[in-house]
Order: sequence, then C-alpha cells, then structure tokens
Amino acid sequence: MMKTEEMDQFQVLEAKVDSVIKFAQLLKKEKESLLEKLHIQEEKIADLTSELENLRNSRDKAKQRVLALLEKLEQVEISH
Repeated sequence: MMKTEEMDQFQVLEAKVDSVIKFAQLLKKEKESLLEKLHIQEEKIADLTSELENLRNSRDKAKQRVLALLEKLEQVEISH
C-alpha cells in the first residue's frame, strides 16, 4: 500500500500533466485560429494584388489612348 505522501506526489504529478495537456490543447486551438487568419489574409493579398494589376493595366491603356489622342492633335496642328 502506498503512503499518503506518495499518493500526494502522484496527485501533484497528475495535476501538472493535466495542466500541460490543457495548455497544449489551448496552443493547438490558437494555432488553428492563427492559420485560419493567415489564410484569410493570404486571400486578401491575392485579391488586392489582382486588383492592383487590373488598375495598372487600365492606367496603361488610358495612357496609350491619351498618347494616341495627342498624336492626332499634333497631326492636326502640323497639317494646318
């Protein structure tokens, strides 16, 4: 039969193990939450990158149209 002191030590050890398990579970949940947030942020980055590329393309097209119009105006000025 175990002594009371040995039983107390096992109870202390069991409490510490339970505490470590709970902490590990908490860390796992936090990791999952952070991974989900990371995934959401990565999607936002991809969307914003795509939007930025579209805006750059639109700007370049507008620039080309303005340059073409300026060339037409120059031709009108030259021919007059």
